[in-house]
Amino acid sequence: MDGSTDLKNSKPIDYTGPRDYRTQGRHAMFPETDHDECERFNYLAHVNRYIRERIQPRIEDAYDARVEPKFVAENGRKPKDRKEARKLLQSEPMFQYYSAFRRANMEQRQQAGRWVALRQAEELAAKAAALTDGDSRLQLNPELEIPKYLVDVHHHCMPGSYYEENFPGDVVNAANYDCGFFVTIGGADGQEWLDTMGTAIGETLKAKFPDAKPKRILDMGSTLGHNAVSLAKAFPDAEIVAVDAGAPMLRYGLARAKSLGVDNVTFVQGDVRDLSQFEDESFDMVTSCILLHEISYPAMTQIFNESYRLLKKGGVVAHTDIAKNSDQVSICEQAIRDWDAYYNNEPFWSSLREIDQHDYYLKSGFSEEGFFHAQPTTPGSKPTDGRFTPEESKSGGQMMYGAVK
Repeated sequence: MDGSTDLKNSKPIDYTGPRDYRTQGRHAMFPETDHDECERFNYLAHVNRYIRERIQPRIEDAYDARVEPKFVAENGRKPKDRKEARKLLQSEPMFQYYSAFRRANMEQRQQAGRWVALRQAEELAAKAAALTDGDSRLQLNPELEIPKYLVDVHHHCMPGSYYEENFPGDVVNAANYDCGFFVTIGGADGQEWLDTMGTAIGETLKAKFPDAKPKRILDMGSTLGHNAVSLAKAFPDAEIVAVDAGAPMLRYGLARAKSLGVDNVTFVQGDVRDLSQFEDESFDMVTSCILLHEISYPAMTQIFNESYRLLKKGGVVAHTDIAKNSDQVSICEQAIRDWDAYYNNEPFWSSLREIDQHDYYLKSGFSEEGFFHAQPTTPGSKPTDGRFTPEESKSGGQMMYGAVK
């Protein structure tokens, strides 16, 4: 804990673990949590951090010491790629331990958050309705067909994914997503509103384009608006249009934004593959964050085409998601990075590691000269012109790929 003392050396001990769940911001829509629920979230955040920082590095040690030497002895060569390495890891006890522990942590995180939201489902729906009914900034489309890539998968073990509704006005899945996200990131977010990524995206875009004064910004796949609210704060003179397929996310999102005093976000239910309700060149900026790894190859093409169509000449698009692999990343680490695709209901995660997003930019109409990239959450990181380099793939984390039209 902060302020504790090393009795042997009589020196203060710096606490580097997750912050306490009680420091989480409590906006008007945030579910109420009692003592035991807070402690459950704290426990799960600590476990998540332990898995990633203490257990995960030992997998590569085991791979170097046991898995690869055994394969070489039997086959006279090293594993050729991450897919072959992943199959070998499946029988390695350290990977089995890591995988079982991490999957259990995610399932328990969903159980904890979902229970908190379910036990107050009607109260949360009433709060959302009081804040959003009759507000033109909530634009729902009951006729929208939910994309197959969402319907087929309960992403990151979340029952009902982003869109499920069990009664009119339901916001349970959004409330679960909001209150449990603390665990998903291991309590690592340094700000109480879980907006580190959104804030970093806004700061990165302002650093790259200091003279930009966008009037209208589209945020694709916004869920409940963590990042859209950050963009609204970064560009207070702009209208932010947050689009998502899930009505519960959007209801909760507008109510959450209003309770935080943010009034320049409109929440629209739509399919980001086809946003024909918006006119050509009607946005100054198009963004997404952690959207692309939850879609499909055909959807990638459609999303990039829509990004180009909707963007004004001279406008900026920036999609932020996991970084592409390269030969600068060990085969074992690449195999570990694929864990979410096989064990966390993120089927496109592995495919996105193979894609150079700039190829999609080019095919949709953007020019080579307009490319830039950055790692938004790395302190002091500056946007860099051009394509993402193989050396940069070693850093992992989230990477912003962008272009100017």
